[in-house]
Amino acid sequence: MIKKFAAVIASVLIASSALMADTSFLSETEKESPLKKNSSNSIVHELQNTYHDIYNEYRDSVVFISTEKTVNVKAINPFMDDPVFREFFGMKKTPPKTRKARGLGTGFIISSDGYICTNHHVVQNVDTVTVTVSSKTYDAAIIGSDAVTDIALLKIKGGGTFKPVYFGNSDNVKVGDIVVAIGNPFGLDKTYTSGVVSATGRNQLDPNGNVHIQTDTAINQGNSGGPLINIDGEVIGVNRAIYSRTGGNIGIGFAIPINNAKDTIIQIKKYGKVKRGFIGIKIAPLTADHARQLGLKNNEGVLVGGVVNKSPAWKSGLKEGDVILKVDNTSVKDGIQLVRIISTKKIGSRVSLKVWRNKVLKDFNVYIQERP
Repeated sequence: MIKKFAAVIASVLIASSALMADTSFLSETEKESPLKKNSSNSIVHELQNTYHDIYNEYRDSVVFISTEKTVNVKAINPFMDDPVFREFFGMKKTPPKTRKARGLGTGFIISSDGYICTNHHVVQNVDTVTVTVSSKTYDAAIIGSDAVTDIALLKIKGGGTFKPVYFGNSDNVKVGDIVVAIGNPFGLDKTYTSGVVSATGRNQLDPNGNVHIQTDTAINQGNSGGPLINIDGEVIGVNRAIYSRTGGNIGIGFAIPINNAKDTIIQIKKYGKVKRGFIGIKIAPLTADHARQLGLKNNEGVLVGGVVNKSPAWKSGLKEGDVILKVDNTSVKDGIQLVRIISTKKIGSRVSLKVWRNKVLKDFNVYIQERP
């Protein structure tokens, strides 16, 4: 027994010395890099420390959103009930009529009592929403959701105290600003990516004319609804979408400016929806040739293609063929800009329109009505 024990001890010592012999050639790599001492207080390290600070500040404010909804299987494949179809594909049993579809996204806390901002498309038509905050999961209620701006407001159920983010001023964002995104791409919780603002005021993303901040920060599926954060640790955008032909990130992402999201959130909290201005006109394309025929110098403006009966525009005297050039002394270049301006006007307020009619500039006063 003693001999066996001694043999074991000996083998361990041999293995240890062999291990030391195998790793001794790495001794030179254990020396400190000369760059470490010289660069420890560099500007780059200061920036890196700022990145660390942002993550630590926001790790408990960014939430993982999981959703579930019931999907009608027959609506997806109307042949499921056809016995010939089932026999052809070897389906012996009739499949269930419904199934559960699950989705994921990101959100961020905007109040200590648990209100959360995310995208409308993250929670659209879902049955249940759960959010994970600091590794703890909660049920959440959808307070309201707006398809036009793609913003939704959630509320954590059951109470508790949470850590809200800090809003910046998206009107001050400049091309080249350093930004970071925190989100849950493909379900990878609290993934941190960085980049710069590539462009501001992008309005080509949707027909509603919503402007976006463009960034090369890596954004992928699951990042939707998460914050875009500036170097001061302020949320300046809500990550919404990417431009991609493959579904993966290619460095072209878009975020909703936080000032726009804030206006939507306030209305949803107050009314459960967004109230938008409306004057009741149909917009027609204004070509350069048509503009010249009307006596205009260019085709900037909005051609009225029709007027809704009994609408504010109808009551003010606007007619088909008029061209709206200004709203409250702000020149309008196209229909997208006009819709954006009118939509944000207070319900019941009055706007002054400069209108080109029969080669004469006329003034009209129109009262804003809530969009039906």
